[in-house]
Amino acid sequence: MTTALGDKIKAIIRANGPISITDFFSLCLADPQHGYYKTREPFGRVGDFVTAPEISQLFGEMIGVFMVHAWQRHGTPTNIRLVEIGPGRGTMMADMLRVITKLAPPLYDAMTVHLVETSERLQGFQRQTLEAHGDKISWHSDFDEVPAGFTLLAANELFDAIPIRQFVRTANGFRERTVGLDVNDELTFTAGIASLDPTLLPNGPLPPLGTIFEIAPARQAVMTTICDRIAAHGGTALVIDYGHMATGFGDTLQAVRMHEYDPPLEHPGEADLTSHVDFQHLAETAVASGLHINGCCHQGDFLIGLGLLERAAALGRDQDAAMQETIRIAAERLAGAGEGKMGELFKVLAVSSPTIDLLPFRPVR
Repeated sequence: MTTALGDKIKAIIRANGPISITDFFSLCLADPQHGYYKTREPFGRVGDFVTAPEISQLFGEMIGVFMVHAWQRHGTPTNIRLVEIGPGRGTMMADMLRVITKLAPPLYDAMTVHLVETSERLQGFQRQTLEAHGDKISWHSDFDEVPAGFTLLAANELFDAIPIRQFVRTANGFRERTVGLDVNDELTFTAGIASLDPTLLPNGPLPPLGTIFEIAPARQAVMTTICDRIAAHGGTALVIDYGHMATGFGDTLQAVRMHEYDPPLEHPGEADLTSHVDFQHLAETAVASGLHINGCCHQGDFLIGLGLLERAAALGRDQDAAMQETIRIAAERLAGAGEGKMGELFKVLAVSSPTIDLLPFRPVR
């Protein structure tokens, strides 16, 4: 099957030769005419995937609890920027703000809220969702526009949508993986000319021919920008995404269309394209900016450590059996362990400046 963007990509390849995975990834998500985020409504039941904040208010509430705790550990500073990058429909921020208002009114009074959002359409959703907070909230198309100052930052499912580069092991070393055309004029993966700096590879024996290795310079650049801000002005950043805790080999490029996995080259522009986040690399990037790593853990451990189960019980206390079951299922979906479950697939990384200990992470020495 062909798509409008697929035809455009084929024309680019015919004119200029194969394109990198980075360029393919960027075109699929951000092409001004046919890109997925420019044309689709990705979130929720009518979209292609459901994010954690859309599953239950419990998720955003636990992030709110974490931010209150971080603010207290930092010594309750004033003039705070609460920042979310890639805030979706504003659901998570609404849930965070409800908890902050209840648990720490002085924090709510002392902070301004900054949403970094490039999509005008999503900004519209966010304005509706967060209407009650009035002019406390500002929108920015770029993180650099957020005013300087002490920062508490959340990024949920941000990094997985930032393009990666892929390299494939060939008989002549690692070569950049590209997208070209096969004999039937269909999109296909090929090996390009660019090679990989071997110092970037994990230690140990080389994997078999055909093995993929991913790097993400664009993710590193975003993480550096966030961490440099926190190093300069103080604060904590919380990153939540699916991925792995240790750098390794493997192809994690994946497309999701109508809640089903889809071959990445099958429906360009009509499927959400992502890849797994290398949390070890994000942590190393934070350390290079002079930040303290509070910890990295599974999403399930993080949420349960902050009181997810107690909050779920409280939410269900005066509800009927059907509602209690709905709340229980949502909590299990967010925090459940085991293969393929969000609680294990998703990881949480917290970084701070200056050095502080934060729940639910164990102190790192």
